[in-house]
This record gives sequence, C-alpha cells and structure tokens, in this order.
Amino acid sequence: MLNPPFQFASRVQQVSESKTTRIFTMAQQLRRQGRDIVSLAVGEPDFETPAEVIQATQQALDDQATRYGPVAGTDELRHQLAQNFDGYGPDNIIVTNGAKQALYTLFQLLCGPGHEVILPIPCWVSFTEQVKMAGARPVMVATRDHQIDPGMIDKAVTRDTRAILINTPNNPTGAVYAQETMAAVAEIAQQHKLYLISDEAYHAYTFDGRSHVGMFEVAGPHEHVITVRSFSKHYNMTGFRLGYVAAHPSVINAMTKLQSHISGNVCTFAQNGALAALRMDQSVVSKRCKLLERRRDMAVDFAQSLFECVKPQGAFYLFPNVSTHLKKNETSEDLAMRLLEKAGVAVVPGEAFGGPGHIRLSFGASETDLETAFERIKKAL
Repeated sequence: MLNPPFQFASRVQQVSESKTTRIFTMAQQLRRQGRDIVSLAVGEPDFETPAEVIQATQQALDDQATRYGPVAGTDELRHQLAQNFDGYGPDNIIVTNGAKQALYTLFQLLCGPGHEVILPIPCWVSFTEQVKMAGARPVMVATRDHQIDPGMIDKAVTRDTRAILINTPNNPTGAVYAQETMAAVAEIAQQHKLYLISDEAYHAYTFDGRSHVGMFEVAGPHEHVITVRSFSKHYNMTGFRLGYVAAHPSVINAMTKLQSHISGNVCTFAQNGALAALRMDQSVVSKRCKLLERRRDMAVDFAQSLFECVKPQGAFYLFPNVSTHLKKNETSEDLAMRLLEKAGVAVVPGEAFGGPGHIRLSFGASETDLETAFERIKKAL
C-alpha cells in the first residue's frame, strides 16, 4: 500500500461527513441488495416537480440555452425574485447552486480564523461544518422545546462573534419562530453590529394557519440582514440545485466575486425552470402544504405513541426524543443503525444536528410508507 505524499488540509480533517447523506447512501445500498427499505431520512417530499417547471426546462434545452450565463443569475430571474422583497431590485439578489452553496459562500465571505457564528441547536448538519471550513467556530445555543431564547443568544455574543444564523421553519425540528422572537434577535444583531443570516429554505411550509414571517419582514432591508432561500423544497426541485440570497448589494457583489471562482454561473436552463416555478399558479404549493399538514398529524400521532415528541409547526420533520428506548451506552446513532438494519427504516440520528437522544423522521413520505415505517419501528422497539 502506497503512503500518501502529503496530509490533507486541516480544514478537511476537522469536518465530519454529512450523516444525512450517509444514511441515504446506506439505504440505497441495502435496496440494491434487495432489501425493502422505507426511508424517512431524505429531506424531500414525494411530490413530483411541477409540469410547468419541467416544460420550461425542456424548452430551454430545445432553445440551446446551454451556454455560460451571468454569474449572479439571469437578469429575468433576479428581477422576479426581487419582487418578493419590498424595495429590493436585481442588485439585491444572487442565484446559487442550492441554499447549501449560498451558505458556504456566505461563511467564506463573513468569517475567518478566530471568528464565531451563533447557531441555535438542534440545527442543520452543514451549518457547523461550513462554519469550520471558514476557519471560524460554531457557538451552539440551546433551545427550549425547540424554540429559541433571545436572551441566551445575547449572552453568547462575544467580541469574536460575526454572525447569528436563524433557521425557520427549522430543520430538524419543524419549529416556527414567533415574530416577536425574530424581532428580538434582529435587535441583538443590530445592537452588536452582527450579520444576521436567515435560512428560510422551508418557508413554503407552515401549518395550523400560520404564515411564514421572514427576517426581512421583521428587520427590514438593513445591511446586516441576509436571507437565504431555495427552490428545492418549495417546488420539489431538489435535483436542480437552485437557491438564492437576498441581501444588501455589497454582500451580493462580494458573493458574486467568490462564486465566479467557485462555480461560475448556475445552470442556465435550470434557471428557466425556476422562472416558470415563480410564475405558475402557486395554489399547487398551498395544496401540497395542506397534504403535508395531514401527514404531519398522522406522523405525530404515531410518534407520540412511542416517544416524547414536540408537534412541529412547519417544514416536514419530526424530532422525537428516543432516550427511553436506548440501551446502555447506546446513542441515537446506534438506534438509527438498528432500525435501518433490523426494521428496514431509514432515519437520521440526532447527533448529526446537535440533538443527541433524538432522531429525525421526515413525514414527506406517503401515508402508506409512514404507516409501514412506524409499524416497523414499533415492532423493532
């Protein structure tokens, strides 16, 4: 066996593999082996991409829209996206390769060695790792029943803090934060002159009559407020890899400079599909939200018969506490492996999100798959 001539960079060595993609890959491997696997691990509902999106994308290919495009996104798409933010224009928008790349670019832009980013936990798996890749330190702030406490966030601020990241509706908990809570966090960020990153990838899905209230609506178009959204969950376009950022032109210009070296333009013909998604009848999204709410209620009933589980108010995840079902010295990751191997159900361990003793289950699966999965989980436990 040959010895490598060098060591990989420390930024790579300190980053953990995404446990969500790891579980998904393992489930796929077991399926190829002939196993019947029900996945509640994947972060996408089972809905089809809208026909209007497919048709516009196919038409763009027929029209040979396959050349290089503007790094920040096509003018037409940026104009359309800016209409969602009162007072903003295309100079306030950049289109990215999914929300994930948008966040990576933002951390590279805003952070450096010795800096800190405040993250309420549980939080999405890539937040912590992307902060580390920027040379900064993620500062975890606990939540209460999945709701953030502005006072605890304020106490976590130090002279090294550069940004606060808020994610609502939340992945993995499905928590939706109240407008007064968001306003309090915005005040903290403004008082300490911090950037406020608002990850709103799930903004289309809120339940029980709630409407999504973003940080832009709460804090206004201030220089420190940065909104990150995605077409992936909103329109079931996960494979398109399309996200966007709405922010002050100084942030957008700097992100564009970085993106010009990271990827150049985002897929041109995919942006035609995104434009069609924005212009189509949006009732399809509200109908899917209603269906997800029904699945949420079904999944919560199942979960609460087995675990302690807070009812989510948005997104499409449950984050139950499974501590009472863990064997001696067992972690929720061990339990997730046990459920995958013995019950044929894929879930994501809570350790991935900074929530040990929990698992994340997606209720984006069909009602039949949800019923089958919980029956298997119950039997396995």
